[in-house]
Amino acid sequence: MYAIVDIAGQQFKVEKDSKIYVHRLAQEEGAAVEFEKVMLIDNDGTVQVGAPVVDGAKVTAKVLSHVKGDKVIVFKKKRRKGYKKKNGHRQQFTQIQVEDILVG
Repeated sequence: MYAIVDIAGQQFKVEKDSKIYVHRLAQEEGAAVEFEKVMLIDNDGTVQVGAPVVDGAKVTAKVLSHVKGDKVIVFKKKRRKGYKKKNGHRQQFTQIQVEDILVG
């Protein structure tokens, strides 16, 4: 059984006990979260597609940790002008573990 869920503006394919990284959530580590924007559920070949969401379906998960992603270097340069800018960025992520997919 799996589901397609909208979490913080991005769509993820989740299964029970799977661990995924999503954009930083406001919940504390160890807290339970529910996602109600379930767009598709596949239950052993029986597919329910929402328009745009499946009514009564939700995914429950637990926040495992808050982490930072790999550093990305942003370098800008204009030739022959002496213009150079170097900047770095590390994206903030939250690791969650899906505990259950509830069908309404």
